[in-house]
Amino acid sequence: MILAPLRGVTVRRFRLTFGGIARECGFTEAVTPFIPAMRGLDPLKDAELAGGGAKEPLETVPQFIGKDPSELRRCAARVREAGYAHADLNCGCPFPMVVKKGRGGGLLRSPDALAKMLEAGCEAFGPGAFSVKTRLGVESPRELLRLMPVFNAFPLRRLVVHARTVKQMYSGECDLDAFREAAAVAKMPVVYNGDVDLAVGPGGIAARLPSSRAEGWPLVMCGRAFVRFLGARSDSPGLLDGYIRDSLSEGASPGAVLGRMKELLSYWAALPAWAEVWSKAKKARSLDSFCEAVFAKA
Repeated sequence: MILAPLRGVTVRRFRLTFGGIARECGFTEAVTPFIPAMRGLDPLKDAELAGGGAKEPLETVPQFIGKDPSELRRCAARVREAGYAHADLNCGCPFPMVVKKGRGGGLLRSPDALAKMLEAGCEAFGPGAFSVKTRLGVESPRELLRLMPVFNAFPLRRLVVHARTVKQMYSGECDLDAFREAAAVAKMPVVYNGDVDLAVGPGGIAARLPSSRAEGWPLVMCGRAFVRFLGARSDSPGLLDGYIRDSLSEGASPGAVLGRMKELLSYWAALPAWAEVWSKAKKARSLDSFCEAVFAKA
């Protein structure tokens, strides 16, 4: 399995703290939350890559977002020279301001712009080393099928498909039929993403698709399910305490840590053991009051 990029959640400190657990569960690599490929920005100074990926328990795959092929080529070459074996392009971010600017899911509206970005990434990393994370389309789940000739024209390492449209954001049902149609004509490995269920079994975690097992697809990407899995563990309070300590020890400010922990707990809020805690913790104005709400003895 591949750990999905969740903005503000699966950050570098999260991957360092929980990457060992993820590896034990069968994860092999983690895609970073997107790094802007923009003029004047050095990707190696981004918080997602600061310190280098070699120290992380999982292979780190930098993910870029942008619409300028020359900037993507520059940033991809930069991380490759730093020792990263693979990189990824975000073609699926559904947030309106991103899409409106032609980045993320907005690239799906322009086959020509998409092709130029794919060309830049593949040239910088070489055949079989550059991948894409995308969605079924912007408005219609059949848009990806029409775009597959564009993706198939490049030697991509893989195509990760979140089986929703950009318009859906993270709501509504995943469209497995549309996913299968696109996967059937793909010339590269296709990875499923979207509403993956993590079931704990004797051998660790088994990933299941919403309606069936993985149907022979070699890899599954999941993010929210793994985050919720951490909250469902019997030792989740200790994991959270350790994450807070790790974050502070690397120099993060209490305010930044508070925001990071609230973001994490929002994923745990639906879990019975955390619902009442979250109702108090989300109101905390300081890290101390957050910890008091979370770790108060019954």
